[in-house]
Amino acid sequence: MADVLARPVAARSRHGWLTRIDPRFRVVAAVAFAVVAVALSSITALVAAMALALALMGAARLPAGPTLKRMAAVDGFIILLVLMLPFTTPGVAAFSIGPLVASWAGIWTAVEIALTANAVILALMALVGTLEPVVMGHALHALRCPERLVQLLMFTIRYLSVLHDEYLRMRAAMRARGFRPATTRHTLRSYGYLVGMMLVRAIERSERILGAMKCRGFAGRFPMLETFRAGRADWIFAAGSALALLGLGGIGWVDAAL
Repeated sequence: MADVLARPVAARSRHGWLTRIDPRFRVVAAVAFAVVAVALSSITALVAAMALALALMGAARLPAGPTLKRMAAVDGFIILLVLMLPFTTPGVAAFSIGPLVASWAGIWTAVEIALTANAVILALMALVGTLEPVVMGHALHALRCPERLVQLLMFTIRYLSVLHDEYLRMRAAMRARGFRPATTRHTLRSYGYLVGMMLVRAIERSERILGAMKCRGFAGRFPMLETFRAGRADWIFAAGSALALLGLGGIGWVDAAL
């Protein structure tokens, strides 16, 4: 238990002042930022949101290289949409590539989506991504999130690596028996058996875990290892976040009025 309690403190010491803020405030700020950023439709406001996300990245002292790589991995899901929007949105023509005509409306829509997605992702990585998973679960519980949902999150975090190790052992057993993946019906059937066995073993493991927990007196609730107390710095952070989000909304409202 001492090791579990020490890990969040060690994690905070490696990062900036943002990691010393109460996790509850950081979770609420991340959700509020995402809601405001998604609601914005002004390029100026979205650029300001991206600048705010970059400031949060600096406050959390996230390393630039790994952070940009993670963002690029997420951007891979939306890049096709961003590339297709200029050619599928009607409006005044900007340029053409053969028979395909790109419109200015589509270009601006693509820019808005790219800025929104990257600002939200970067803010979440700075505010929530630096939290230890256990601390994240405790913060959600303290915010009165559904207890069953919090427990599901905690179990998922705890046993995801266990199931991954089980998957690797089964893959190694398949290779030892001469299995080589190919575009054949046998390969598809083998992967189907693999997924089925993973589900069966996961159910069996969950039953054993539940039995062990009941033997140790589990009655449906987890004792919380951390008690959060909001301090002066936390309330200053909350006030600053509220002002920053109101500023983003004000920029968007002014641009819409003009």
